This record gives sequence, C-alpha cells and structure tokens, in this order.
Amino acid sequence: MSYKCAVSTILALSIAPTLVGTVCAQDIIKLGMVMPLTGPLATAGQQVLAGARLYIRQHGDTVAGKRIELIVRDDASSAENGKRLIQEAIVNDKVDIVGGGLTADLLGSAMLITEAKKPTVIMLSSTTSVIEKSPYFVRTSCTLAQSSAILADWAVQNGLKKAVTLVTDFSPGQEAEITFTNNFAAGGGQVTEALRVPLRSPDFAPFLQRVREAMPQVLFVFIPSVQAATFAKQFVERGLDKAGIKLIGPGDMTDDSALVEMGDAMQGVVTAHFYSAAHPSATNAAFTAEYQKHNNGRANFMAVSGYDGMHLIYEGLKKTGGSADGETFMAAMKGMTWESPRGPMSIDRATGEVVHNIYVRKVEKMGGELRNVEFTTYNNIRDPRVAAK
Repeated sequence: MSYKCAVSTILALSIAPTLVGTVCAQDIIKLGMVMPLTGPLATAGQQVLAGARLYIRQHGDTVAGKRIELIVRDDASSAENGKRLIQEAIVNDKVDIVGGGLTADLLGSAMLITEAKKPTVIMLSSTTSVIEKSPYFVRTSCTLAQSSAILADWAVQNGLKKAVTLVTDFSPGQEAEITFTNNFAAGGGQVTEALRVPLRSPDFAPFLQRVREAMPQVLFVFIPSVQAATFAKQFVERGLDKAGIKLIGPGDMTDDSALVEMGDAMQGVVTAHFYSAAHPSATNAAFTAEYQKHNNGRANFMAVSGYDGMHLIYEGLKKTGGSADGETFMAAMKGMTWESPRGPMSIDRATGEVVHNIYVRKVEKMGGELRNVEFTTYNNIRDPRVAAK
C-alpha cells in the first residue's frame, strides 16, 4: 500500500465514527421534561410524566423515522431549580423539544427558550399569561380562567349571588380568583371576602373558620390537586359540609386520583374542568384502563395533559417529516385538532393556546366509587383573556 493510500485509509477510519455519531444524533429527538417529581407539587409532575410515558408505550418510541429520547429532570417544586434545569437541558443535553412544567419554571426560562428557538409543549402550567411569554409555547393542559369563568356564570344562573373565594396564593390561584370574581360580579353576584392560603404547608382550618363566619351561599375554591384530600378533611372537620354552603371550584379540588380518599362528604360538590376519568367515550375508556394497568391508580387531568402533549409532539413530527426545527415544528402543531380522552380538542392557530370542552360536573357515587359526573358541556372553550384579544 502506498503512503498516500495508507494516509487516506487512516483518515477514513478516523472520520467514520464521527459520521456514525452524527447520523445517530440526527435520528434522535430529545425531549427534555423538567417536572416537580419531589416536593409539595410532586404528584402533579409524576402524573404528567406517567401520561407521557403511557403514550410512548402505546405508540412506540419511534415517529417519522426518529427515536424519541426522554430526558427527565426533577425541579423539586422549585422555580430556581426549574430555570437552571431547563437551561442545562437546552445547553448541555441539547434537547430538541421542551416538555413544560410549572408556571414559575416557564416564566423564568421563556427568554432562553425564545433565543434558542426550542418548541415547548406546556403539559402542567395552567396560568394564562405563560403562553404570551414566548412564540415557542403551546399548551395541552388548561387555563384556570377557562373553568373559573364558566363556574361563575353557572353559579349566577343557579341563584347563587353571595360568595367567598378561597385560593392558593400563587399565579394560578390568583388567576382563578380574579376571573371568578369578575364574571360573578358581571352576572350580579357579590364576593364578600377573598381568602388566599399559602402554597407551602397550608393549614386550611383558620380560613375555613372565616368562611363559616361569613356564611356565603357559595364557596369558590382553587387549590393544587395534590392538596385536595387535606382540604376535604378540614372542610368536614369544620362542619362546613353541613353548614348549607355550596362548595364549587375548578376540577383540581376533586382531582380524580385523590377523590377516592376524600369521603362521602364530597358528594354533591360541583366543579368545572376539561377532564373527568368518568368522561363517557370509548377513547377515554381505553385510556383510563391502560393508565390503571400500568400505574395502579386512577387517571386524572394531569395524566391526560401529558398524554395529549405527547400526541401533539408525535403528530407534529409526522407533519414535518421528523424535523423539530423551531419555526417549522411550531407551525405544524398550531391549528392541530384531535379526539382526546378529554373529548375534542385543538391548539389555537394564532396563540398556541389549548381549546377544549369544559364540563360542569357533580361528585356522585358510580359503581360504589366517587366520580366526577359531567352534566353540562360548554363546547370549544378558549381562555377568556385570549378570546378577548
């Protein structure tokens, strides 16, 4: 072999692994999911992740010729951790897509996500203002304004004109309180007292005592779903279940996965939400059965948000032929419609916001178990602030 040929052969052999690595990297779509897997909001993050993993299990980890690689990080329910971990996912792990979690994580990372042009599918946060912070945000969870507005209208229509609000004091709770109060007042109702409970280590008892003293017709409550069982226990201990005060709120309060622990005192509680494990459809029946099988627990709205988030990602990649390029992929996801376990849903073409049905439900016994039974449907609901624009 000549010297020239030998050098050429050595160069070819040395370059080959690099080319193989490049080809392999091009065949992988990295999805970075930063979720609260420990800390006070851990259950929510775990449920979103379980829903996403169920979708991958059902549909395989390959779409449009690309293998989906999940890179999961725990922010420990901390905004500071979340911002850092999203930055590390983008800069160090070089993720192609971000799976969005907590509101505070996304608000802190919006500028970085925009600069990096990383498509971000919000599967947990329910604060309206988040979607406006980056053109690379789409949402498959919900906004609290969607359900809070409808519940205010429902209350007024049913003759409930005097209310007290009790919400957790962070962005989603504040949004729920403001939306309910404005719609309730527009319908002729009056909120006589607005109570805000700390997010960490809440003790609902003193706030519930103030509710009992105020004796409204209706108590509107938003709390994170992970605190629902604690709230229900203290609600009963304070005797409010027998005080003649109607208890209503967004669906977090009667989270399907926690409802079994709340006891019969929750029967008759009215909530508005985009999903119930008891939603009567074949699509939902198949989803809930598979979720129960693999997770040994009842599916809830967090799980379906993660499940639908993965559906949106898979279908988006099919439309782009496997490209996760920021502009191309965002255009593919916006405007998409499909039949979810929650019912019909879509992604608003202009804003990336979720559009879906909101169901008014009542807690009832079905088959010996407490369930959120839907009795009124409001179709194709947009977030009221987004719709107003």
